[in-house]
Amino acid sequence: MIFIAGATGFVGRHLLRGLKAGGYRARCLVRSEEGVRFCHELGFEACRGDITDRKSLEGKLEGTRIVIHLVGIIRERDKGGFDKVHVEGTGNLVDEAKASGTERFFFQSALGADPGSPFKYLRTKAQAEEIVKRSGIPYTIFRPSLIIGPGDGFTENVKELLRLGPVVPVPGDGEARFQPLFIDDWVRCILEVLDNEAFENRVIEIGGPEHLTYNQMLKTIMKEMGMSKPILHVPPAVTKAGLPFVGILRSIGRRFGVKMPDVSSEQIDLLQTDNITDPDAVERLFGFRPAGFEEAIRKALGDQPDKT
Repeated sequence: MIFIAGATGFVGRHLLRGLKAGGYRARCLVRSEEGVRFCHELGFEACRGDITDRKSLEGKLEGTRIVIHLVGIIRERDKGGFDKVHVEGTGNLVDEAKASGTERFFFQSALGADPGSPFKYLRTKAQAEEIVKRSGIPYTIFRPSLIIGPGDGFTENVKELLRLGPVVPVPGDGEARFQPLFIDDWVRCILEVLDNEAFENRVIEIGGPEHLTYNQMLKTIMKEMGMSKPILHVPPAVTKAGLPFVGILRSIGRRFGVKMPDVSSEQIDLLQTDNITDPDAVERLFGFRPAGFEEAIRKALGDQPDKT
């Protein structure tokens, strides 16, 4: 039996479908009745709880052999959110896993995780990694770059950005490089890891087969959506200065059916930083060549391109 925290997020939903196809049994930790229904519809167990609430986890891992920890946030909605979710939440889940006799712990971290990082997101991911490593439970930690697929947050935000006006505003020069990985390939990698002792007690950096700048990714997405708009590069400081007004603009936009991407100051800074690893990592470690970005985006957008 596999226990999954974060089963109803973008990555978790795709993982559940992969586990179902592979005949696995799983118990999912969810926070809502909607999440319970989703897991039950796929044939999996579901229990209510939250990794940030230690008491809600008591007894939930009994009888499970593997824990998959996918819970994470990419921006703080309130002060201390990264610490609460990434650090305290991971500690709570690890403690319950130890009490329940878990045999294997998988943690989804992030490429660039480093306790000395200037970014709180990456610092707290690194702190969570240390909690997992010190647990005494055999572990595997994935550090993926950007994950792309139907419903992913990056693609959805870019779609909203592209629909806003005649130009596409980009903080900075757009030349920072990323290594997008298709979600089905990520699922294939984790399924290979689950019962393979060769991956025990390892931190694995993975990404797609290409290093692409943000500008290149935008142009590919526009091409797949049937769009052609000029990219306007805006100094990051100017973009961040306008963040206090974004909430107001989002509220106004909702009245007219227009969505605006939700972004934080730290995310703007992260957009200026390379997020890459070995482009052959997946092929070298797992024996297959992952899909390229163009194919991944085509599948993320669906069969009908948006001609807006």
